[in-house]
Amino acid sequence: MSESLAYNLLAAAARYPQRPALQLNELTVSYAEFDEATARVAGLLLGRGLEPGDRVGVMLPNVVEFALVYYGVLRAGGVVVPMNILLKQREVEFYLADSAASLLFAWDGLEAAHDGAAEVGVECIFVEPESFAAMLASSQPAEAVVDRVADDTAVVLYTSGTTGKPKGAQLTHSNLSINADVAKQLFSLAPDDVVLGALPLFHAFGQTCGLNAAVSAGASLALLTRFDAGTALAMIERDGVTVFEGVPTMYAALLHHPDGARFDVGTLRLCVSGGAALPVELLRGFERAYGCVILEGYGLSETSPIACFNHPHRERKPGSIGTPVEGVEMRLVNDQRQPAAPGEVGEIAIRGHNVMTGYWNRPDATAEAIDGDGWFYSGDIARVDDDGYFFIVDRKKELIIRGGYNVYPREIEEVLYEHAAVREAAVIGIPHDELGEEVGAAVALKPGSDITASDLREFVKANVAAYKYPRHVWFVDELPKGPTGKILKRAIEPPTVVRTPAATA
Repeated sequence: MSESLAYNLLAAAARYPQRPALQLNELTVSYAEFDEATARVAGLLLGRGLEPGDRVGVMLPNVVEFALVYYGVLRAGGVVVPMNILLKQREVEFYLADSAASLLFAWDGLEAAHDGAAEVGVECIFVEPESFAAMLASSQPAEAVVDRVADDTAVVLYTSGTTGKPKGAQLTHSNLSINADVAKQLFSLAPDDVVLGALPLFHAFGQTCGLNAAVSAGASLALLTRFDAGTALAMIERDGVTVFEGVPTMYAALLHHPDGARFDVGTLRLCVSGGAALPVELLRGFERAYGCVILEGYGLSETSPIACFNHPHRERKPGSIGTPVEGVEMRLVNDQRQPAAPGEVGEIAIRGHNVMTGYWNRPDATAEAIDGDGWFYSGDIARVDDDGYFFIVDRKKELIIRGGYNVYPREIEEVLYEHAAVREAAVIGIPHDELGEEVGAAVALKPGSDITASDLREFVKANVAAYKYPRHVWFVDELPKGPTGKILKRAIEPPTVVRTPAATA
């Protein structure tokens, strides 16, 4: 029997055919309609010769069509490669070429998707609601779900470190199915729940805790294409939202919305936070204002993503990411990857049903991240208290989390180095009250160069997604270095007032 994640949808459609599965403004899609549409997507793909395991790019915002394509690809035995709609052409080219995708579904009008796909010879199907509906209406539904086993890859989710280009984390049908069930149990999701889908569906958090958990429970997912606090509050009131899932910047925006008090959010019973550390004062202020408990958790793309959470029926410790979820082990290790001494901080290592099988076509990176005993090394530094609750204290990796989005310094540095005026560059995170961190770049220029910080900002902005480019750029004569010549990022301090001087010889 097939163990495809797609069977969760078939099961929900069989049990709750007329219940709303997806909502977007005035549009409501029932589970029966969801099931039918994904069967037609699968039929379309199989008719185009899709083979089991073939990768398919999905570059769509939080719209109904994302869910239809996602489950349609899975039904056809394909592998979903989710892609941020903010990616620029060069990034699209990399994602498609690296994954060897055979096809890309992209939102209508995304020139970067069209040009990137054309450059690497990948067919691009533009998705516009009316024309896409007509395309599906003319497609013959697939009669059955293509057989896949639990350990077959379902999704290749691109993530990165600080030492190179993004890596594709291979998440299996089992990884995602079990993690969705974990989310369902943690949040006590039921068919009468309405989950606000504000988290990007191309991200592991939005996929598992939003889309897949809602499908697993037969609940409804109310989609928000672009987060806006006022719109989110209006949706909670209008759609009777019971569960809100977001990153800390979303909670800050909701808490500080000037008209927040005029919305009736009485249906809200639970809030979930992840993606970055939630400041304790923000948690307490939000709970006072909205009368709703926030459960904070932790995970990574490589762990599907849930690894650890504050559990609803146990003690909740503000500032903590909680305890490991059922079936998952976590421990702290030192630099030699040996168990850290009691009371000491260490790197979080994770083992369980949630850990990816490895990075797509990156055996060396896989071997570095996962040891022979199945422990995945997160790069996050934490402490654990006597009750087994984990508290994040730092990141071993140089990853910047800007408003819940991951920004990888090496990627931005490589773009900076492409500019003819740049001699050296180092990208760091700068503390920010609302976003958590902002992206900053310290740059040493080549002698005789005549360029401003604004010029460099615009250069990077033209080549990467909008959330990645450095808002702060400042010039230095030399970047600090250690004995081996390696740039010491910990010694870089942004100026109190970021200046934009022209380069001097």
